[in-house]
Amino acid sequence: MSGAVAMQGIEPWSKKKAGTILAVIAGILLSVCILGGKVGIVFALLILLMLTGIPVSIALGLTVLMFMYLLTQVPVEAVALKLFSGIEKFEIMAIPLFILAGNFLTHGGVAKRMIAFATSLIGHWHGGLALAGIIACAMFALVCGSSVATVVAIGSIILPAMVKQGYPKAFGAGVIITAGSLGILMLPSIPKVIYAISTNTSIGALFLAGLFPGILLTVMLCGTTWVLAKKNGYPRMRKASWKQRWTAFRKSVWGLMLVVIIIGGITKGIFTPTEAAAMSAVYAFLISVFVYKDMPLSKTPEVLKKSAALSAMLLYIITNAVLFSFLMAHENIPQAMADWILNKDLGQAGFLFFTNILLLLAGNVMEPSSIILVMAPILHPAAIRLGIDAVHFGIMIDANMEVGLCHPPVGLNLYVASGISKMSISELTVAVMPWLITMLVFLVIVTYWPGLSLWLPKAMGLM
Repeated sequence: MSGAVAMQGIEPWSKKKAGTILAVIAGILLSVCILGGKVGIVFALLILLMLTGIPVSIALGLTVLMFMYLLTQVPVEAVALKLFSGIEKFEIMAIPLFILAGNFLTHGGVAKRMIAFATSLIGHWHGGLALAGIIACAMFALVCGSSVATVVAIGSIILPAMVKQGYPKAFGAGVIITAGSLGILMLPSIPKVIYAISTNTSIGALFLAGLFPGILLTVMLCGTTWVLAKKNGYPRMRKASWKQRWTAFRKSVWGLMLVVIIIGGITKGIFTPTEAAAMSAVYAFLISVFVYKDMPLSKTPEVLKKSAALSAMLLYIITNAVLFSFLMAHENIPQAMADWILNKDLGQAGFLFFTNILLLLAGNVMEPSSIILVMAPILHPAAIRLGIDAVHFGIMIDANMEVGLCHPPVGLNLYVASGISKMSISELTVAVMPWLITMLVFLVIVTYWPGLSLWLPKAMGLM
């Protein structure tokens, strides 16, 4: 519905204009095939299939099958074997388990208690309720791992409250869209798991590496919000007493304890990141049903069904991306592209700048999981050969994915916020701009300050 509203007023292309555009695209793809050799053919096929509107996951699989059957001698059995063996990794189990944990937390009353605690701390500042929303998003992100779940859980509560207090709806939506992106930067994160699987990087190190960048982005988003709120005279709340703050903390502590379980368990070697995901799911179920009692036991099958559906979608994308990675490895494409990049003498700074531009452009047409699965195996070898740490590189990619979630045409946070706020995508695109600029500044900081990401995992002995 929101997409239709956003498209109102756009005139349909004439046949002549459409034909010209298609001819230009065909010419570009043909040039890519001729100049790029096998590399060009692979990516031209992938782009052509995506332009037809086919989902990225299916486009990846079809690209592999078409290329291998027509241009290689790889036996069919090898493709079939890779299709099943490619996801036989213990680490992949973390994805459905974190999704399940996030759904239990979303339905179990954890979010509203975190909002109450955050409001008691800073609600009396300029734009207090908006600031509380950002802090609540950061706290929820520490235990969730999904940006969409963070926007739904916090946004559905805080946005109506902000409008009721007199905040412009666009201001509240802009806050929630960008703060919700913290869901994939803080401790557990589905994109981090996917990057780790794609590049054989430590999942535990990636989890901890996102903590300080996440705190920095939280502070920067709060700073932008405070300046705008003070400038426009947005409402402030009555200052809470220390007794009220203690009560709010005591009620939210069960949810916050999940942070201690994840960090403590991984750093002390009690369990692996995948086992931490299982612990998170069980713990989230227990506090949602038996401690907070906001989710009745009868609702458990519905939560399990939703989690299974989302997990199946992500695992299907991963399966096809594994096939695509198999094709690239068979044709030696990552090494060839790494050699090409290194021959350009970009250096570390130039390569990181080039990578950011590439990922930001990819964020316009693909969602985070697909981008990581396609781009990480290609860019990672070049990064390693340039002396860039794999964990730092992963956090930088994660920060890029955050930006992609907050702008059209495929920014998932925009569409979720559109459903909550009943605003069009075009209205939300304008509303989110001040915080989006802040996120781009943050991306530069994360890119060229590796110590921000690497200090904590090194201090905890995970690197």
